[in-house]
Amino acid sequence: MNYFLNEQQLMIQELARQIAEEKIQPIAAELDKSGEFPEQILKILAQSDLFGIFIEEKYGGSGGGVLELVIATEELSKACGGIAVCYAASALGSYPIILFGNEEQKKKYLPDLASGKKLAAFGLTEPNAGSDAGAIETTAKKEGDFYILNGTKHFITNGEVADIYTVVAMSDKTKGSRGASTFIVEKGTPGFSFGKKEDKMGIRASATSELIFNDCKIPKENLLGKEGFGFIIAMRTFDKSRPGVAAQALGIAQGALDLTVDYARQRIQFNKPISSFQGIQFMLADIATEIEAARALIYAVARAIDAGEKNIAKVSAMTKLFASDMAMKITIDCVQIFGGYGYMRDYPIEKFMRDAKITQIYEGTNQIQKEIIATNLIKESLR
Repeated sequence: MNYFLNEQQLMIQELARQIAEEKIQPIAAELDKSGEFPEQILKILAQSDLFGIFIEEKYGGSGGGVLELVIATEELSKACGGIAVCYAASALGSYPIILFGNEEQKKKYLPDLASGKKLAAFGLTEPNAGSDAGAIETTAKKEGDFYILNGTKHFITNGEVADIYTVVAMSDKTKGSRGASTFIVEKGTPGFSFGKKEDKMGIRASATSELIFNDCKIPKENLLGKEGFGFIIAMRTFDKSRPGVAAQALGIAQGALDLTVDYARQRIQFNKPISSFQGIQFMLADIATEIEAARALIYAVARAIDAGEKNIAKVSAMTKLFASDMAMKITIDCVQIFGGYGYMRDYPIEKFMRDAKITQIYEGTNQIQKEIIATNLIKESLR
C-alpha cells in the first residue's frame, strides 16, 4: 500500500533498505551463530545519519519522530531482528532524555546520540522485577550533591556496549512505584560495572547484559525530571517506543514472507512449484494480509504520536500486541511452508522464527499490553 510518506521518509526507507540488503543480509547468519555485536554495521548506520532521525535538529538530529524510527527499524528487521534491535534500543534509551530531560541534559547527551557516536540503553528490568516494574529493588540514596546507586539490572539490551544509560531506581522505597526516579548514568562511572552477558535463543547479534551498581556515585544533575517521576518516565517512554518494537516484529514478518514466497516458487513437488497449490496460496494470502494490517496500524499510531496525540497508551500497546503476535504466528507458518528445510539452519527462515519470539516479551509482555488496553478502554467508557 501507499502510505504517502514524504520525501525525507522515503529517503530513510530506501537508505535503511539498502543497508539491510547490502550490509546486513550477508553477515546475519554468521553473527547469529557467533553472537558477536555488529559494531561495524552500527558505524554504517551512524555514518548514514539514521541515529538522529527521531531527534530534534537543534540537538543534532534531523527532526523526525516515531514514524521515521518505525520506517528504519522495519527495513533493518527484514534482514536481521538482532541487528535492528541494537539500533532501536538506543532510541529506547534516548527517549527518557528527549521526553523529560532539561535543556542542559539534552544539549549534553543528545548530539552524541543523534550522531551515533554514542549508544544508549534503558535500565528498568531486574531479576525480581519484569512485568511488575513497580517492584524494582535498585536504590538511589541522595547524599549531598550526589545520588548513590546500588542494585542490579538484567536483560538490558545494549548492556555493556552502550555509553549512556537511563536507569530507574527507588529513591524512596516507602512510596512504592511513586518512589522511583530515573537517572542518566555514563559508562565508566566508578561503581558501575557489567555482569553476565546472556546467551539468547534469538536476536543473538544484540548484546544483552546485567548492569551492576555498587555505591555508584551519580551527580544530582543527572536526575531526569523530578524525584518520584521514574515510573511515569518509564511508562511514557514505552508509549513512544512500543511502535518501534511493533516495527521490528513487522520487519521480521515481512522478511520471512519474502523468503517464503521465493522458496515456494522454486520448490518443486508433484512436478510443479508448491506455490501453485491452493493450500500454500491460502497460507501466503493470510500472511500478506496480516502483515499489511499490522503495518497500517503501526504507521497510523506513529503518525498520531508525532502529531501530539496525548492518550496514546492504549493504541501504542495495540501495535506491539498485534504485530508481535502476528510475527510469531507468521514465522511459524513460514517454517511450515519450508517443511523440513525450514527446521534446518542451512536455511535462514528458522532464525526469523527465533527472532520473532522476543517481540512478544520485551518492553512489556503481550499479557501486560492486554491489561493496558483493557484498563484504558474501561476508563474511556466511564467518561
